[in-house]
Amino acid sequence: MIPAVSTEYLHIPVTLPEGVDTSSTPVRVAVVAHRTDPADSEWHDADWVGAEARLLLGPGSDLVLTAGDYRVWINLDPPGVENVVRKAGVLSVT
Repeated sequence: MIPAVSTEYLHIPVTLPEGVDTSSTPVRVAVVAHRTDPADSEWHDADWVGAEARLLLGPGSDLVLTAGDYRVWINLDPPGVENVVRKAGVLSVT
C-alpha cells in the first residue's frame, strides 16, 4: 500500500529460470485498474535491482496513480523463445 502523493519504486521479486541473468533479460511492468490483460500502451520499461524488477511510481514519474486497487503485471523476455507475462500482485493506493 502506498499513498497517491508518494513517489517511490515499486519492487517486484522475480525468480528467473536457471542460467538466465538480469543483464540479458528485458523487463516491463504494467499497473492497471482493470481485470483484463494489459494493453501494449500500459507497459512500462522497468529496471533490475538484484533479483527484483523496479518501476518508479507517483508524481513526477511516468506512472501517476490515483486512489484505488491496481493489478501489477510483469513481462520478462529472456533469451530464447519464451516471453513470460504474469500477474505479480495487487497494489493499493490511498
